[in-house]
Amino acid sequence: MEKRVAFVTIGQSPRPDMVPEILAETRTPIAASERGVLDGMDLPAVRALAPRGAEECLVSRMRDGTEVFLAKPAVETRLRDVFAELDGQGFDLIVLLCTGHFGRFRMATPFIEAQHAVDHFVQGVTYGIDRLGVLLPHRKQIEDFHGIPGAEPEFGYASPYSAESAAQLAEAGAALAGTGAIVMHCMGYSEAMRQAVMAHARRPVLLSRRMVAHAIDLMLS
Repeated sequence: MEKRVAFVTIGQSPRPDMVPEILAETRTPIAASERGVLDGMDLPAVRALAPRGAEECLVSRMRDGTEVFLAKPAVETRLRDVFAELDGQGFDLIVLLCTGHFGRFRMATPFIEAQHAVDHFVQGVTYGIDRLGVLLPHRKQIEDFHGIPGAEPEFGYASPYSAESAAQLAEAGAALAGTGAIVMHCMGYSEAMRQAVMAHARRPVLLSRRMVAHAIDLMLS
């Protein structure tokens, strides 16, 4: 029997660049529903949500693939509204498709918060590594990164959504080649992008969406 799972993106839904790859990694039959905090908004309205001053920056995309930069407080407010609407609709699981660091979400429905799932998995499998490569979508996010206990981070950045992605991924992989392992700390990164970074870094590379896919299986199987 299929399990009903609601996937929530901080961009616009659907996410054909992400959700099918997650579902391909799971063994559990899933009936997927998708929601985005930017659904129903046009590009000028979304661009009005860009970070100002010291606000933390999150990166996502519109339905047509356009890259957008969002202030974390605005995203978190909208996420809480979406979760309040989804909670109680009979889903077997709600999954947040963002590894940003948010305040605690409280729901009755079982819930996977990608940041916690990814960070704790990485902490476990990289135990004993002194230097951990952390790949983020935007340079500004480096100064705001919340940290993963257990290793000293070295940062690189590469957007999963821009025309310069391939060059940025290659540069970041080469720059992080001296680390013990690398985590691609954004749900927007794909398996093909992981392979590109690994080809230049020659180090283990951990992909956020794969870790979340395995967490889904653990919760539903």
